[in-house]
Amino acid sequence: MKGERRMARELALQVLYEVDLVGHAPAVVLNERFTTADEVNGRVSGYARRLVEGVLASTPELDTYIQSHAPEWPLDQVAVVDRNLLRLALYEFTAGRVPVKVAINEAVELAKEFGTDSSPRFVNGVLGALVSHQDEVTRALANTE
Repeated sequence: MKGERRMARELALQVLYEVDLVGHAPAVVLNERFTTADEVNGRVSGYARRLVEGVLASTPELDTYIQSHAPEWPLDQVAVVDRNLLRLALYEFTAGRVPVKVAINEAVELAKEFGTDSSPRFVNGVLGALVSHQDEVTRALANTE
């Protein structure tokens, strides 16, 4: 059985993907996911909601840092799954205060499950380049709250 945090990250990724791709309202998508997903309890839904809301509120800042560390790939041309995994993991290890290794490992595992064959390597590489900017990103995100 998957851990609650992993389930919450999967749900958050699915919501961020749908919101990014087709522009549906995040609250509606979250509620739909909660009613259709198996084994969703209060902790899973609460953490997924915090992730989605945090990432969406911080997307411009997150994207600025991601783009600066993947300049050969314009962010609008990065696969939707990869783009949202990068946002999610960067948010988690900065504003979310999740240990860097945990956030990156989880993002890579989700990239293996939901991305293309090249997604895990790409996600790992970009996030690895962003680790040295963790404090800077954390401060930038704190200024947006």
